[in-house]
Amino acid sequence: MTHSRADGRLQPVQPVEDDFDLQRRELEKEYMLETGSVPRTKGAHAIHCLTVIGQIEGHSLAPQSQKTTKYEHVIPQLVSIEEDPEIEGLLVILNTVGGDVEAGLALAELIAGVTKPSATLVLGGGHSIGIPLAVAARRSFIVPTATMTVHPVRHSGLVLGVPQTMRYFEQMQQRITGFVAGHSSITAERFTQLMMHTGELVMDVGSVLDGESAVREGLIDELGGLGDALRFLYRCIEEHGKN
Repeated sequence: MTHSRADGRLQPVQPVEDDFDLQRRELEKEYMLETGSVPRTKGAHAIHCLTVIGQIEGHSLAPQSQKTTKYEHVIPQLVSIEEDPEIEGLLVILNTVGGDVEAGLALAELIAGVTKPSATLVLGGGHSIGIPLAVAARRSFIVPTATMTVHPVRHSGLVLGVPQTMRYFEQMQQRITGFVAGHSSITAERFTQLMMHTGELVMDVGSVLDGESAVREGLIDELGGLGDALRFLYRCIEEHGKN
């Protein structure tokens, strides 16, 4: 676009960002702040980045002072990722202390059910029920400084001291162990050994694995960072396009 100057010569006019672009940017910013995810990256391929941080909040509300990932927010995102033809891959970044067991396992099953290329990256921590989430994608990565705590299912609050309660905990533990063993290279027997290990955690049983130990045990596929996870996704997308 041009306009005439006083001397009669034409001068280019700088384009002004229209209201639609401004509104779109504000909506994207609000979406990222509300859900903790980037709906579509601007790189060579469209990757949806989903973050799982703090405590995984399930059927009960966590205290206001805690950082949480609300499973009712993540479920529709995962459905949208699977259905949106413009999204080519999924990257899940984890730094979680664990949380609601059923909610975490439900999210892990949804991630595992995504047919598009997917990867997880553990930063900081992928503890407790965060472990099924960490192994749910097609390829899992962990940085050397991250840790993962493996321990049995616990319950806070009042429980009935009856055999049925113990059986419920046992069944839940079997579901978690089966999922982890089915989506990683660790065996169910070894995962149970790490879970029941004594002498490492204060006032609890279990094991703490750093990044290298998690890979050596077969729990996580590969040591690596953000660039490694993105390169894996790009490679999968491009190989799929060729086929």
